[in-house]
Order: sequence, then structure tokens, then C-alpha cells
Amino acid sequence: MRSIALILSLVLALPAFAGSEPSRLTAAARAQIGVTLSYDPGYAALAFPGGDVPRDRGVCTDVVIRALRDAWGIDLQAAVNRDMTADFPAYPALWGLDHTDRNIDHRRVPNLQTLFTRIGASLPLDEGPTPYLPGDIITWKLPGNLDHIGIVSDRRTAEGVPLILHNIGRGAQEEDILFAYPMTGHYRIGQAEAAQLKALQ
Repeated sequence: MRSIALILSLVLALPAFAGSEPSRLTAAARAQIGVTLSYDPGYAALAFPGGDVPRDRGVCTDVVIRALRDAWGIDLQAAVNRDMTADFPAYPALWGLDHTDRNIDHRRVPNLQTLFTRIGASLPLDEGPTPYLPGDIITWKLPGNLDHIGIVSDRRTAEGVPLILHNIGRGAQEEDILFAYPMTGHYRIGQAEAAQLKALQ
């Protein structure tokens, strides 16, 4: 793990994560609509760092990965790989692996949940719409015990419920699904959390 001094220097180098910063994240996620047109969970060999599958396809995690990379220069592929390499047992043992795989580790929802929790980005779950702010990251459990992830939009329904930017099977979309499935996680990446992710790259 890099030094506290380095993390502090990265904090100071980052723009303030208030006001326009969540809008940059939601804008980067929204920009994927009409570009990412399909859901493709196939395993792919990726470049490292900064690897990606073709942007016309992807899974739910790719919306988050691309938004953080495009808006804030955060590479979750590198961050997950470095943190898993440093403490592999801290991550879920759900896939029968005994080593990291930089092609897929960052594209798995439970691994992102673990990373976000380890950097202190986890927030309590709440049934009301007010605590869910633009740029927040939400995870759900879908039917069939499937994990899902998306980004809270800066747009709301007529009832005031935030929309979600995600890919649930039809490519990148902006939809009213915040309370459609059981939520399993709520994460907010502010300036300090972003600096920790940068330090892991």
C-alpha cells in the first residue's frame, strides 16, 4: 500500500468532488446510451491497464468502469488488481480462483463491492429517495441470485425517485429501477475515496 503522504498529495491534486463532479460521472455514464447497445458477459482478454471490451457491448459493471475512467481518470481494472494482489483473501471466493485475473476481476460486482467498502465508500441502505445522490453507486440482487450495479442519475421521476444509469441486458439505459430489486450496497466515491483508488492504480 502506498504511503499516506502520496494519498494526501493525490487528494490535493484532484478537483473538489462536489457540485460538478457527480455531474461529470453521470454525464459519462449517460454518454454510453446509444453506444453500448447489448449485454455481453463473455470472457475477454483485455489490455492492462485501461483494458476494455468494445464499447458497443458490455455488462453492468462496464457502465461503472467506463464512467469512472472517462469522468475522473480512475481505472478500476488496475485498482482492483492491485488491491486483490495485496490481499487476495479479502475478496469473495465465489469463482474457485486462487489468483487474480486482471481480465475479469474488476468486471464482477462482488469484487467492486469489496473494493468500495475497503476504501470507505460504503453507505447505509435506505428506503427513501433523498439519500441517493447523483453519482452514487448502487448494487442489487436480481432474480436468479444475480448481482447488478448502476449509477444514480441526476434526473428523477415525477415522484422524485432518482433514475439509474445501467446495463441490465439491453445495453446502457437510464431507467426507474432504484427500488425495483433488493438493494445490497450503496457507495459514494468522494475526493478521499477517489484518491485511494488513484493510489491503487
